[in-house]
This record gives sequence, C-alpha cells and structure tokens, in this order.
Amino acid sequence: MGAFLLPGITIVSAPTRIEGLRRRWGTKGQAKFLLERAHLQEEQRRQGPAVQQKRNRGGVVQAQAATRVVQQQADFEDYEQEEAIYKDVVDVLEDELQFGLPVRRVDRSFVPNYDFGLSEVVVVVGQDGLVANTAKYVGNVPIVAINPDPARIDGVLLPFQVKAARTIVRRVLDGKSQQRAVTLAEASLNDSQRLLAFNDIFIGAASHVSARYVLETATASEAQSSSGIIVSTGAGSTGWMSSVFNMARGIAQFQGQDAVPRPALAWEDRRLIWSVREPFVSKRSQANLVAGWIDDASELVIESLMPEGGVIFSDGIESDFLPFTSGTIARVRVSAQRANLVVG
Repeated sequence: MGAFLLPGITIVSAPTRIEGLRRRWGTKGQAKFLLERAHLQEEQRRQGPAVQQKRNRGGVVQAQAATRVVQQQADFEDYEQEEAIYKDVVDVLEDELQFGLPVRRVDRSFVPNYDFGLSEVVVVVGQDGLVANTAKYVGNVPIVAINPDPARIDGVLLPFQVKAARTIVRRVLDGKSQQRAVTLAEASLNDSQRLLAFNDIFIGAASHVSARYVLETATASEAQSSSGIIVSTGAGSTGWMSSVFNMARGIAQFQGQDAVPRPALAWEDRRLIWSVREPFVSKRSQANLVAGWIDDASELVIESLMPEGGVIFSDGIESDFLPFTSGTIARVRVSAQRANLVVG
C-alpha cells in the first residue's frame, strides 16, 4: 500500500497576501512597483490640478508624495514579513508532526474536493476563516487550529501556537485530547444539493438587487422581498449575525427605545438563529416573519421566486454557492454533522 493511502496528518494552509499579489501581477517586484505607482497617482489626485502644476518645484507636494511612498514601502515590507513568518510556521509544523504517519499539505483551494477520510487529524494553520471553511469538509476528523502569527491574527478559533502543535496532535492520536463539538448549519435543496456552514448561511441574490422568495416557518408563510436571509450557528453568532443586532440596537436608541440584546449562543448549542435583512413591504411582499430560531425539530423553508441570480453560500465564500432560482426550494436546519475542534 502506498504512503498516500495510509491514514495520516493533513495540514491545511492558505496563500499569503504576497502570493495573491504574485498571482495578480506576475512577480513580487512588479507588484511592489504597481502599488507604489498607485500611491503616487492617488497623491496627485488628492492635491488637485493646481497643486500638481507645482509638483516639480519641490517643497510640500513632493514631500507628501514621498511620505506616501515610504508608507507604502512599509506596508509592503509587512506583507513580506507576514509571508516569511507564515511559511516558516508551516515548514516547522511539517517537521514537528513526524510521528511515522504521512504528513500531507493541502492548499485552501483544494479543500472542497479533498478526501479527508484518511486523515487522523487535520491541522489548520491560518486565520479563523480558514478553520470555518475547512470544518465543513472534514467530517468527524478532529481539527487542531494553529495561530501562525499572534501579533497579526486575533484567532478566536485558533487556540494553539506552533510550539504546542506536536503535543496537541500527539494527544489527538492517543485519544486523549479535549474537543468541542461545534454545531453546523445545513441547507439542502430539492435537487439533492447540500451545503454546510460553520458560521452562517446566506440565502438571497448574488448582487445588490432585492431577493424574492417565499419564507415558511412551522407556523406561518409569506412572500418576501429583502436583501436576503442570514442563518447563524452559535460559532457565527458573534460575526455577521451580530451586525444585524447592532443595526437593530442603533435604530432603537435613535427612537429612544430599549435596545434588543443579541441572544447568547454557545458553539455546541443545537439551535440556529435566522434573520431577514432589510425586508420590504409592498402589495406583493410582507415583513411579519423577520427573525426566529431553528432547533433540532424544526426547519426554515425558502422557495425562490427569482428567475436568475439567486444564490446560497456559507461562511462568506461567495464563489462556492448553490444556485437558488425559481423552482428551487431550500430547507435550512441544524446539521447532524458536527465539527470537532480540539481545545486541549
């Protein structure tokens, strides 16, 4: 049996910002040059035509432009430092996680199509979003999340640094680790397509036009026109969903009313919370159903009334979506699948 077919350890990584610039502009040098030029052009626009005529005479204008270039260079150096730290951490991880098992690196772009069935443990090294997007595809495999750069990354979902990785992964392999079973959300369509979410699911239009659909709960149903629906897990309730409650609180305060507190949800909570964004009332749309809970015994049913442009995506990854056009019915529920996040 080849090493590739043996159970092993999978390291999930993501491209750095420098790598993104290289892909866009070919080389790091070309990227740096184009960024510097963009800063200079912006400085010229800010100064206005009258001041630009004096730019060759020296003085304040050239000094300000030079300051902006120096700032841009500092920003670019931060990109380079960030990349160096990240690559070093990934290399160290690969060396530290040698337990006689195959260690495989997987880039973020391959995660949706990668078979995690032969992984004993998945080590995610990156930002919180990488953990969320990986968790949807690994099944019940334990996830060890590493913060590669604590000086730059808050890491709500990243409890470990690289120096602790070998010890934590050893605990997982020995069956001695502590794990949290994080509740996932699930959207399933009437054509059998399915999408999971670690943080949240969005149902609506791909652009800024209004989404049209019929929303059905266990007790009521109505046609709506809105900016879309957000369904959040406990892990995601402090993210996108929190902005909905921030807006509600601000409007309540503006009107001199008591603010509506955001419900507290634990990661393990077997409930989801949903909210309709900016519902519009018209002759053909209502706004009586704007928020609610989904528990293990219930689901939210949404039928698309959009001939084109309707989408369902999760965790902010708009490119990985399910089409949600006329004739499509989505059922959103608490998923039977959980993400196992190692915490100790």
